[in-house]
Amino acid sequence: MCDQDHFEEDRLKGESSGLVTRRQFGALVAAGVALTLPKVVDAVAVTEMDVTIKTPDGTCDAYFVHPATGTAPGVLVWPDIFGLRPAFRQMGKRLAETGYSVVVINPFYRAQKAPTAAKGAATPIQDLLPLAKALGETTHMTDAKAFIAWLDQQQSVAKNQKIGTQGYCMGGPMAFRTAAAVPDRVGAIASFHGGGLVTKEPNSPHLQASKTKAQLLIAIASNDDMRSPDEKNILKETFAKSGQPAEIEVYSGMHGWCPPDSTVYNMPDAEKAWSRLLELYKKALSS
Repeated sequence: MCDQDHFEEDRLKGESSGLVTRRQFGALVAAGVALTLPKVVDAVAVTEMDVTIKTPDGTCDAYFVHPATGTAPGVLVWPDIFGLRPAFRQMGKRLAETGYSVVVINPFYRAQKAPTAAKGAATPIQDLLPLAKALGETTHMTDAKAFIAWLDQQQSVAKNQKIGTQGYCMGGPMAFRTAAAVPDRVGAIASFHGGGLVTKEPNSPHLQASKTKAQLLIAIASNDDMRSPDEKNILKETFAKSGQPAEIEVYSGMHGWCPPDSTVYNMPDAEKAWSRLLELYKKALSS
């Protein structure tokens, strides 16, 4: 789960670096502006649309983007606590342009349709904690099953290739549990500055993921590692024991470095994470 104090700490550090002031950043995000991600070399033409997905608890609004022709491996994207917004649409489209059928969901659909963060990534964390705290293992698992089933109903999704799932911040454990919920379908898990991957409970996301055959990419933020220095070692030991290929690395970026609308967006680290994600999917989602 995202931690309010940690996010505020990261905002202050980002502002002190001189990258952007909170007022400037808030004005940009409120206007729907995010930094432009680098273009994909040899990008394929894509088709994009807003969709709705039925779940046991209602109807989830989502963004779906896929290559305009043919079929491609499916990917389920779990956003951070700021939810489905322009930055994640941009990230999803970029991934689709490399050859994947991508759905980015609104994790808070039970409460309201996207956008769920009034000021995007500049929204105070305390405003969003009630939404985040309403979710847990049960919702993660039931949603994952519904979203994967929906992907498999789409003509653009290759049925003979595994599905990938990736999560950011609170989306990290959701991605882990997606593999646990649909172990025969998910072949790759990626977590970027994920929070709550390792707990002391028997249903800890990392233990659930270790019971699958999925390959993993776990990118840990530098300040998260400072707060929980043992977590990376626990993850390495767990997946070494389960025999799953797992790339686990601490990045220099602070928690939240990947989305281009983040106050602590770190392009070099974000691009490194992007390249490692593509390598993971190339290896794990092949037919």
